[in-house]
Amino acid sequence: MKPNRIILIRHGESEGNINRSIYAERPDYSLELSEKGKEQAREAGRHLAALIGVEDVMMYVSPHWRTRMTCEEIMLSFSETQLKSREEPRIREQEWGHLRTEDLNKNIDVERDAFGTFYYRFPDGESCADVYDRVSGFFDTLFRDFERENFPRNVIIVTHGMTIRVFLMRWYHWTVEEFERVANPGNCEYFIMEKQPDHKFALITPLQYHQPRHSYQYPDRRNDR
Repeated sequence: MKPNRIILIRHGESEGNINRSIYAERPDYSLELSEKGKEQAREAGRHLAALIGVEDVMMYVSPHWRTRMTCEEIMLSFSETQLKSREEPRIREQEWGHLRTEDLNKNIDVERDAFGTFYYRFPDGESCADVYDRVSGFFDTLFRDFERENFPRNVIIVTHGMTIRVFLMRWYHWTVEEFERVANPGNCEYFIMEKQPDHKFALITPLQYHQPRHSYQYPDRRNDR
């Protein structure tokens, strides 16, 4: 049976969020939460526990250390009997490729902004289109889980900002242009999808928007007809 709500939450502030030079020293998956990030996760846990109450919860967690640490802090606000959790590699962060210096990362940021966020592929890494494909595979698992008897009433997905946007794009059938206009969520910002009487899920959390930095727009040829 479908859950009553699906909650997507980004990890708390990480070492990489406060010091980008660390990407030249350590792989992305190994970055941990800062002390501020841990407190953000605990605060989010308290808010989610107040929302969910005594209902049961299924948590799907990206295997990156910052998401696992975020999950651990969130779980402090729930009783052990409420929770089930599963590590899910398909909702990990977009792969950024090999270790590289801060200057190289800045150059890549400029290139990606000019090219377009969805289609740009990091050198030796992934594009958002690649993330879309593996998130689509995760949906197959999610829908099978929903069919299980006594599936929990709530789902919490602890993941990354880009993955959240791709998840919502896939679920709500956004176009690439719509995806690129949605701003990345902040650390421990979460989005709530609630089941409606027709059993569809409505996104009740307002989205923030920004203007894409690239100049490419699909040509409007309606006046040419």
